[in-house]
Amino acid sequence: MSDLKSKTPKEILDVLGRVCPYPIVLIKKEMEKLQSGEILKILSDSLASVEDSIPRYCEKNGYPIEIVKLEDKGYWELYIQKT
Repeated sequence: MSDLKSKTPKEILDVLGRVCPYPIVLIKKEMEKLQSGEILKILSDSLASVEDSIPRYCEKNGYPIEIVKLEDKGYWELYIQKT
């Protein structure tokens, strides 16, 4: 897998403070706008979204995903590449 976080994202989606299903709904809308190969960066503080729903959505759609936990900030950055 390539290092997605080192690439410049096309869009950044802030879903901090939001719980399922809102992050997935917003991610789906943003992913529809992207061209193949472009990256969406997501900021999330929802453990359930980061560990379950978002990775499951990516697996179902064949999108590579990279998750980076920012311990000092208390949230995660997720990088999803549209294929």
